[in-house]
Amino acid sequence: MIELPPKCDFKPEIFKWMENKNIVPLLREMNNNYYYWEKIKYYKTSENLSAEELWNVVKLSRKLNYSKQSFGKYTFNYFITEHFFELLHYFDMNIGGMMSSADIVPEKDKTRYLISSLMEEAISSSKMEGANTTRKKAKELLRKKMAPQDRSEQMILNTYHTIEYVAQNKDDDLTPENLLYIHKLITSETLDNKEEEGNFRKNNDVCVFDHSKWETVHTPPDIKEIPELINELCRFFNSDEQFIHPVIKGIIIHFMIAWMHPFSDGNGRTARSLFYWYMLKKGYWLTQYLSISTIIGKTKKQYEYAYLYTEKDENDLNYFILYNLNSMKKAFEELKKYIERKQKESKLTAQFVKKQGVNERQAYLLKKIHEEPDIVFTVKEIERRFSISNFTARTDLKGLVKMGYLEAVPINKTKKNYIKSKNFDQLLKSS
Repeated sequence: MIELPPKCDFKPEIFKWMENKNIVPLLREMNNNYYYWEKIKYYKTSENLSAEELWNVVKLSRKLNYSKQSFGKYTFNYFITEHFFELLHYFDMNIGGMMSSADIVPEKDKTRYLISSLMEEAISSSKMEGANTTRKKAKELLRKKMAPQDRSEQMILNTYHTIEYVAQNKDDDLTPENLLYIHKLITSETLDNKEEEGNFRKNNDVCVFDHSKWETVHTPPDIKEIPELINELCRFFNSDEQFIHPVIKGIIIHFMIAWMHPFSDGNGRTARSLFYWYMLKKGYWLTQYLSISTIIGKTKKQYEYAYLYTEKDENDLNYFILYNLNSMKKAFEELKKYIERKQKESKLTAQFVKKQGVNERQAYLLKKIHEEPDIVFTVKEIERRFSISNFTARTDLKGLVKMGYLEAVPINKTKKNYIKSKNFDQLLKSS
């Protein structure tokens, strides 16, 4: 277990220290980075404050700025630090607003980038919860619309369909009924007990357990409290009576589902889906292109500590909020790098477009074959990859067969795979 912070004793001299010219910059650093007691206790000050005294100063500076949010009998605290304001402004300028998607996501590639991002988010979110497969195999599953062969593949497929559903229904209000539907989508055919799909847990035999240390790190509320807590969360999700910045509010919604643990399993994936839903509902359109779970998956220990710090420090949500704000920024930066890389690849694709009778989709396929000679295409995969009709996908592939770049390999009476032809390299050189 993490070390609990000491109990505070706010003596009169604390106010003097809060205004001390040497302590003020230190307070700004500690609050902008929102350090927990375990880090603050090692700081030394020119005034020779003890670790406990410094913690008291930091804690009082936070308490004086708290906003409170209650769910049932539980109260949670947060406040917008200078660094939070900076990050929120960054998101307002880059992820939300009315600007055209072409400013960041090129219009002609928008669908392709969206599908790729949805796949990455579905894979990363599922792998965090135990799905065990490679990204290459998972993307093949989604692109070719293959039937899942095991529980891991089913988890990924479920998460993908859930994110699609959320994007299509982003303007709806949250109700207990559609929350249960989201959970059913996410957990379909993946739970030991099928009756738990799309249902709140029926007992208190659930906790968050750290298997590496054999410790219970979180015990969620009693099942008798779940209906009231869910109803209050729905009101919080739907209401605009009290303004809370949408990104902050979305993160609180994310936290509350995981903290309540209303389901026997699938709480994390459900929580992240609700975050995406709320962001899209509030106009942060670029959220659907971000794979936040990829960043979380790379820093999962910090993600877990953000929950623990919040609970152990008087339900102070800033630990969890800051972690998620930083993850969003990293995800956005990764998206920009991805688009820059893909635009460079598009220049290579343009070389193939010059070939007579080859459209941009076909040129992209030629480039993929040139890079991955063993790649296999199917009609379903091309449909999904480019978001085109079955007829258009068949026409593209048959056109490349007719030109001699691809070879059609029969799988059964109706299905065919398409692979690199024997004359591919020779045709490429002679063009």
